[in-house]
Amino acid sequence: MTDLDTLVDRWVDLAAGQRQHGSHLEADGNRDRIRETLARQIALSEVRVARQDGRIVGFVSYTIEGSTFARSTTKGLIQNIYVVPELRGLGIGSQLLDVAEDALVAEGADVVALEVMAANEAARRFYMRHGYDAHRVTLEKPVESDTP
Repeated sequence: MTDLDTLVDRWVDLAAGQRQHGSHLEADGNRDRIRETLARQIALSEVRVARQDGRIVGFVSYTIEGSTFARSTTKGLIQNIYVVPELRGLGIGSQLLDVAEDALVAEGADVVALEVMAANEAARRFYMRHGYDAHRVTLEKPVESDTP
């Protein structure tokens, strides 16, 4: 919990960066909600961090999907993964992803899923290199109003 404020800041950086790829998620506008979410996930051991010289340079959060529907698989969800921009490409994200996948498998997951913005080519390539492929596609269109 001592790192909660830093994790919230990193999440805000993640959300702000996703805006350039078409995300509708507000970064600063969700600070309180993500603080609550990350605090709960820390308590449940569903967050892992990467440090360099004591500084948090990345994190991953994950959980087992809950559902009211019967399913043929137990799905682990990678909810957030972030590495500070200046350290991307050094294997930190791969290590965070591996740790999260291992934890989810230990919790009973037999499939792991995550979401990525369709326009985020670099992230899509990263996940595909790690064996992820499209499973379900969400389509979206803006609704225009003809009233002023």
